[in-house]
Amino acid sequence: MFDPQKLLEQFLGGGTAGQDGKGKAGLSPDFMKGLATGGVAGGLAGVLLGGKSSKKLAKGALKLGGTAALAGLAYKAYTQWQASRNAAAPAAEPAMKDITPAAEGTAFLPAASSQRNTMSLAILSAMIAAAKADGHIDAEEQRRIFDRLDALDLGTEEKAFVMDELRKPLDIDSVVRAATSPELAVEIYAASCLAIDPDDAAEQAYLAMLASRLKLDPGLKAAVETEARKAVA
Repeated sequence: MFDPQKLLEQFLGGGTAGQDGKGKAGLSPDFMKGLATGGVAGGLAGVLLGGKSSKKLAKGALKLGGTAALAGLAYKAYTQWQASRNAAAPAAEPAMKDITPAAEGTAFLPAASSQRNTMSLAILSAMIAAAKADGHIDAEEQRRIFDRLDALDLGTEEKAFVMDELRKPLDIDSVVRAATSPELAVEIYAASCLAIDPDDAAEQAYLAMLASRLKLDPGLKAAVETEARKAVA
């Protein structure tokens, strides 16, 4: 049976790491080390997006550690943005400087499985859409990607989902419609930032349009982009 949460974990290179006895994804104690050594480049995203030889991702620059790490990145950007808007609070709290807050149980990483499934599907679609923004994934590259998918430990439904998303025309409207909450909008934008080449003009234009369509505050957009840059540094 198709499991969106499992597929997203594989996509982000998280595997089963960070799963507690209740099956909830949590941040590991050594989160920042995970960012430095873990894996999108080694996960399914590395297979799909790594086909773009010009991308830094293809060189292993993008190193995130699974769904919980992505949620933590988005949550940190969101909380820092909120703090900066509060005149009574410092613009950047010292506690947030080097510590990524656990997003478990928040709207960024909800407890309910049905909500996580919805979140996972939205993020998966958003990342694949962002990867297609420069029009680089042509029929021949799709064939190579599909050949590599066959070698991975994925079920038929998971493979079919990825293939269908790759074959679809780029549809930013669909990505925006999936953002059913402000928190999911932030997470979709964060995931999209991680799936593009920061030096590609077409992909930067796509990100700008996506942020506008998601109605992200300029300060929040900048906070997400800052955290995304840290993840690929």
